[in-house]
Amino acid sequence: MQTLSRRRFLKLTLTSALGTTVLGVGGFAYAYDIEPQWVEVVPVELALPRLSPAFDGYRLAQISDIHMGTGMTPERLRRVVELVNDQQPDLVAITGDFVTHGPVAPLAAGLVDGLRALRPAEVTLAILGNHDHWTDAAAVRRIIREGGALDISNAVYTLRRGDARLYIAGVDDYWERKDRLDAVLAALPDDGAAVLLAHEPDYADISAVTGRFDLQLSGHSHGGQVILPLRGPLVLPTYGRKYPVGRYQVGGMIQYTNRGIGTVQPAVRFNCRPEITVFTLRAPGF
Repeated sequence: MQTLSRRRFLKLTLTSALGTTVLGVGGFAYAYDIEPQWVEVVPVELALPRLSPAFDGYRLAQISDIHMGTGMTPERLRRVVELVNDQQPDLVAITGDFVTHGPVAPLAAGLVDGLRALRPAEVTLAILGNHDHWTDAAAVRRIIREGGALDISNAVYTLRRGDARLYIAGVDDYWERKDRLDAVLAALPDDGAAVLLAHEPDYADISAVTGRFDLQLSGHSHGGQVILPLRGPLVLPTYGRKYPVGRYQVGGMIQYTNRGIGTVQPAVRFNCRPEITVFTLRAPGF
């Protein structure tokens, strides 16, 4: 069943090329050459009920779906990193899909250099996505490590300010059934605000029912890459259709889906700019 789902996903991403033909030659040139490089910085202020006042104003920058090699070059990634650093984040979160397909070795240096250039005040945290597993998960984990970031797939990272705690958890890829939410919950204390990194946004239906997470950050959908007026996204992947872009309320948890900074084939974007999201977290009453 997973093999069929994967084939269907890859087939559907290719069919999005058909939709771009309605844009005409000029529109296609824009969608191929301009919009994929026109990164939007999206500021989002979020009040988290369990956030300690010690973390009020905490700035978390999210990027997702780099897809190095599928239109993404080391030079383009460096420009994205510069934009991230300009936001002066306390923490950078990367929610999977560093690569699209192999071999990974020719892509590694550009990714490692990009990760090393990130300058959060505290730490860069990452998880893997479905394409990372479809390609070479072990190689991607080495890239994360060599880039100075921490892979928190199925783990919890604790931020401390005095006696206050803020927990950033991560699950490995749900599509490939690598997630271990049980292990994450076992490692997560019962109190204090908790943010979950999960590549597929529709995982929110699973994580929200635990009642333990205030916020889930995801990517995966790319926002559809091509969004036509009156039609919406041409193609959305499995586990990225219910919460495809932006902010949602899922029970007591906020779900936010980042549009990603890279693309899958065809490497076009229309009405769906690549996104860096900068969250400012607020404690109750602030």
